[in-house]
Amino acid sequence: MFTCLRIVLQVAVVPFPTVDVPDHAHYTIGSVILAIGITGMVGNFLVIYAFSRSRSLRTPANMFVINLAITDLLMCVTQTPTFFATSMYKRWIFGEKACELYAFCGALFGICSMITLTVIAVDRYFVITRPLTSIGILTQKRALLILVAAWAYSLGWSLPPFFGWSAYVPEGLMTSCTWNYMTFTPSVRAYTMLLFTFVFFLPLFIIIFCYAFIFRAIRTTNQAVGKISGSVHSHGSSRDSVKGFQRLQNEWKMAKIALIVILLYVISWSPYSIVALIAFAGHADMLTPYMNSVPAVIAKASAIHNPIIYAITHPKYRVALAKYIPCLGVLLCVHPRDLRSTTSSFMSTRRSTVTSQASDISSQIRRCEITLNTAELPDFKPSSSFKSKMKSHDSGIFEKTSCDTDISTPGVSEHSSNPNSRDVMRSTSGRIPSIVVTSESTAFLPVGRSGSRTAHSKAANSNTEVGSG
Repeated sequence: MFTCLRIVLQVAVVPFPTVDVPDHAHYTIGSVILAIGITGMVGNFLVIYAFSRSRSLRTPANMFVINLAITDLLMCVTQTPTFFATSMYKRWIFGEKACELYAFCGALFGICSMITLTVIAVDRYFVITRPLTSIGILTQKRALLILVAAWAYSLGWSLPPFFGWSAYVPEGLMTSCTWNYMTFTPSVRAYTMLLFTFVFFLPLFIIIFCYAFIFRAIRTTNQAVGKISGSVHSHGSSRDSVKGFQRLQNEWKMAKIALIVILLYVISWSPYSIVALIAFAGHADMLTPYMNSVPAVIAKASAIHNPIIYAITHPKYRVALAKYIPCLGVLLCVHPRDLRSTTSSFMSTRRSTVTSQASDISSQIRRCEITLNTAELPDFKPSSSFKSKMKSHDSGIFEKTSCDTDISTPGVSEHSSNPNSRDVMRSTSGRIPSIVVTSESTAFLPVGRSGSRTAHSKAANSNTEVGSG
């Protein structure tokens, strides 16, 4: 009787099986997971903070980078403490529901990371291979909708084990949980096959496709710029092409950073995928507990790649961290002059934008004044010098401005000094033809408010004389 009671108590306390491995194996894996988790939490939080605070990094395309950091951060938060605690206890201690929730979070955030990396690759593909058609397409609203779709897609593949299609069970050293890929049944094999097809292999194929065309576009642009730069007779077009090439090079730098993150992510999840595919093929008996647990740890290490790569290779991210967290500037070797140059370049960009807008407004005002003054001079007769300058327009010597608009001159009412004379109102409406105004011919037209008033008073006096006559 006491023996039966002891067995029941053991089953109640330890509902999950254990494996016979040395204690140091559990402690080693637990320590590695703890280091990965702390690094991932701190690093991904810094990525989110820097990309959210820095104005130069707050772009629709970088919303995907922020989402990737969020998924990696949540992966570390939900997996690290639990995995570390169970490794210290050398068994799963949180019960069946906690095991399912743990595995669900790992699947959801892992799938969402892969889909986000695919979205980043597609975005780089359109920006580099189709720069003109992609301008203004990706807005913050559309980027947000894409991210919502990515989360919904990931959720759709993470929920089926809750409803009987496969299951979430302990794995490896029995200190972590995942979907049941070890059981050789039609239901489990079908879920495993579809999961790898639409969550791993299809996104990987899209990424390879995008970067193949990105490499092709970069190579074609390099060849084109080399040919144009070698030509002496196309100096202006060469300068424009070099500017376009420099812009493309900047985009390519961002694409290379994304490519490094993607490659490290794929490399991290490849051992785990190979183990699952071995079990899918019916050779689960070949897999040892270490062969199951070590790939799982490597896969979870993918959460720390993103912040490390950006800290090493992304200059704007490094400057943003040094600006908002000065103590990290020393660790990242960011010189204070880099901060000043970044700030001055941002201010110069704003000044150039404001200057260009002001010049556009002033040119529009000047064009309107010329049009108004032309409309107020109906009796204008060009001189011979003006005609010669107008003829020289065809040779392309002078800078020109063309005005062709409908002018409606309001009626002018003037009272005569003679009390017996009646009021005369003259209203004219006509269309002024296109007049090409050159930089030297503008002197023949009265420009400015004073000139406008003079012409207006002359026109009014002439109307009064006609009415009195």
